[in-house]
Order: sequence, then structure tokens, then C-alpha cells
Amino acid sequence: MRALLVYESMFGNTRAVAEAVAEGLRRHGDVELVEVGDAPDAVEDVELLVIGAPTHAFGMSRPTTRDDAAQRARAVGTSLVSRREGVREWVARVRLPAPIGLAVFDTKVARPRLPGSAAKGIVKLLRGAPVDLLAVPRHFLVVDTLGPLVDGETERAREWGTALARHVPAR
Repeated sequence: MRALLVYESMFGNTRAVAEAVAEGLRRHGDVELVEVGDAPDAVEDVELLVIGAPTHAFGMSRPTTRDDAAQRARAVGTSLVSRREGVREWVARVRLPAPIGLAVFDTKVARPRLPGSAAKGIVKLLRGAPVDLLAVPRHFLVVDTLGPLVDGETERAREWGTALARHVPAR
């Protein structure tokens, strides 16, 4: 199995989940892990595409929510992981082969439990694309906006990656 995992991350939490998912997937094949700013414009030669993003303002990030994240990062003396574009922009322009397996995840603040999901937004944007959703969108929790991940989320992400690989149909 060959997989491409594309992620967007502001403060490193979604990146940590992406790394754990990739680790689980690697138990069953090759995985290329790519930050969205470096993601290819065309997905080729993979059976599985995994996309992960942080939930911002009840959905996927937008330029205004990324600007807000940049201000928060400066206020605490850190820098953003994803500094250019977000998953929303990448999904809108990427060319996908037909067919390809798809799995999506997001990170969300644990409390208060707010509605909205970047992962569900990704699925919505990909309606009509040549993808086969292999799992329901998965949510991973952070303690608060800046993180860290809730205890156990990294292991849960690794296990999800392992389980995903078992659902990828052979070519």
C-alpha cells in the first residue's frame, strides 16, 4: 500500500496526530507525510489519501482564521507550522486519480465541545471527486487552542492509522 498524508497544522497538534497516523499506516506500506504548503498539485501512484486539518471557527481554516492563529503564536513567542495556504485551498485545486481511497481527520478543542469539523468540511469539498471514503471522519482532541493534545490521542491516532491501512483495497 502507498499512502499520501497531507496535513495543515497551526501550533503542531495536528502535525503530531498526522505523524502518529503515518506511523500506524507504515506498518502496512509506504507513507509520504507532507505539510499542506508542500503538497503536490496532483496525487499520483497512491491507494490512500489521508487529509488532516485543525478545526477553526466551526470548520476548515480560512485566511482570516490563519491570521488569528499567527497573532496568537506571536503572542506566546512561537511560530506556525503551516504558514502558507490551508487544506481548503489545496483541496480546491488538487487533481486526484480515479479512484482513490480517502480518510480525513481533524483536531478540535476538547472543552467546551463545539459544533463544526474541519474533517467534515473536507469531505464536503470532495463530493463528486473520484474518492472512496474508507472511514468516518475522525476527531482528535486538544486541551485548548494552543494544545497540547489530550492524553492518549497520539496512541489513538496511531491505532487509527493501522486500522485504516487494513481497509485500503488492493489495486
